[in-house]
Amino acid sequence: MDTKELLKKVRKIEIKTRRLSDHIFGGEYHSAFKGRGMTFSEVRKYQYGDDIRAIDWNVTARTNEPHIKVFEEERELTMLLMVDISGSAFFGTETQFKKDTITEIAATLAFSAIQNNDKVGLLLFSDQIELFIPPKKGKTHVLRIIRELIEFKPKGSKTNISEAMKYVSRMMKKKVILFVLSDFMDAEYQKTLKIISKKHDVTGIRVYDKHDVSIPNLGMLPMLDAETGKTVLVNTASKKVRTSYQKHYQENVAYFETNFKKSGSGTISTRIDESYVKKLLGYFKRRN
Repeated sequence: MDTKELLKKVRKIEIKTRRLSDHIFGGEYHSAFKGRGMTFSEVRKYQYGDDIRAIDWNVTARTNEPHIKVFEEERELTMLLMVDISGSAFFGTETQFKKDTITEIAATLAFSAIQNNDKVGLLLFSDQIELFIPPKKGKTHVLRIIRELIEFKPKGSKTNISEAMKYVSRMMKKKVILFVLSDFMDAEYQKTLKIISKKHDVTGIRVYDKHDVSIPNLGMLPMLDAETGKTVLVNTASKKVRTSYQKHYQENVAYFETNFKKSGSGTISTRIDESYVKKLLGYFKRRN
C-alpha cells in the first residue's frame, strides 16, 4: 500500500470512528470506566449540607471558621488495545474482513480515550508479539495506532492469546483498561486471563463472521486455513463435516464466554455484518 492510499484509509477511518466517539461513546466511556480513586483538590469554607466528615480540622482551628477538604475523581486512565492480527483475522465473507471491523472498533475506543484525556497504547499479536506501542495521549498518537492497524504485516499466522496476556502483565505495572480484540479461535488462555484480570480491567471483544459459525452445503470445496497456510479439500455436503465444524466453533465460543465470566471480565460479541456500535453502547450502559 503506497503512502497516499494509506493516508486516505486512515482519514476515512478517522472520520467515521471519531464521529462515533465524539457523539456517542464519549460520555458512556467516561461513565463506564472510573478513575483510580479520589484525589485532594482544595480546601474551602464549610457550607450548609456538607459532609462533616470532610472537615479539615487544622485549617478550621487556624482560621477559626469551619473548612472542608474537597476531593475529585482521579480521572486519568490508561487504555491498552490488545489486537489479534493472526491469519484468521483476514477472513470475511461479507463486505469486509474481521480485521477491518476490529480496526474500526479499536479506533473508536482510542478516540473515546483521548477525548477523556486518557492514554492509549497498542499491542499487536499473533502467536508472537508483533508490535507494542506504549500508551500516550493525543490525536497524532491515535492516528499512528490506526496506521499500524491498517498497514502492519504480521510475521506469525497462528494465535496465542495467553502469550500476549503474559506480555501485558510484564509491561503494564499499573492498572489499565484492557480491550482484547480477536475472533478468539484459540484456547489455553484460562489461567493467564484469571491472573491478568485481578490487576487490570479486561474486556474481550469477539469479532466473527457468519461462516465461522457454520458452513453451507456446497459440495467439495478447497478451503484455506489462514493460520497454517494449507489448502484442503472439504466435503461440505457431509452432514458429519458440517456438524463437526459447528461444534468446534461452539466450543470456542463457550470457552471464551465461560472463562471471561469466571475471571470477572466483560465480553462483547459482534458479527462483522452487525452494528458494533449498538454492541459497544449496550456494554458501556450495562457497566454504569
